[in-house]
Amino acid sequence: MNVEAVVFDLDGVLIQTEELWDEVRAGMAREAGGRYGEEEQRAMMGMSSPEWSRYMHEHVGVPAPPEEIAAEVVRRMADRYRHELPLIEGAVEAVERLAARWPLGVASSSNRELIDLVLELSRLDRFFGATVSSEEVERGKPAPDVYLEACRRLGAEASRSAAIEDSHAGIASAKAAGMRVIAVPNPSYPPGDDALGQADPVLTSLSELTAEAVDGS
Repeated sequence: MNVEAVVFDLDGVLIQTEELWDEVRAGMAREAGGRYGEEEQRAMMGMSSPEWSRYMHEHVGVPAPPEEIAAEVVRRMADRYRHELPLIEGAVEAVERLAARWPLGVASSSNRELIDLVLELSRLDRFFGATVSSEEVERGKPAPDVYLEACRRLGAEASRSAAIEDSHAGIASAKAAGMRVIAVPNPSYPPGDDALGQADPVLTSLSELTAEAVDGS
């Protein structure tokens, strides 16, 4: 495949944050007397900020309005990142390798503020020509919107671009956009076999994320 651009997911691919999202959301749920378990965690994976904040209000039982829930979660997450950014081993090197060959983008379910903060703190911002938060499009993952928008901003056709993903919703999102999907499953929250079956190659770690793996050569 003649790949024109590569778009990375963020959480679970470049930074190990699903546990932090869980801790922060669970903490807010406990403080409000709501419920938070595996069902709620899985339901919110891939949701955009408007979607998961509404879910926390309507289903988890946090009484604050969704906008206030989202703002407080983002504030707590940003504090964690500033204290210690949980970059996944090999993330910087993988980005540098692919940036030497293709324009890069980010398509993330994270909030805009958190995407920008992660890229600033990691000093990876210089490698990405376009970054899109799912709060900036109509639908979050598994809908294709965030990947389609990232490709549009990069000036690339989605059908000639590749996505780097780790989650069930993310793989489905990129596949629905018509992209080549390189799966790097996160050991903490691995996608099911059905999701991995949709990926083109499945890698075991970012160390295997080479130009050859991306373009299938």
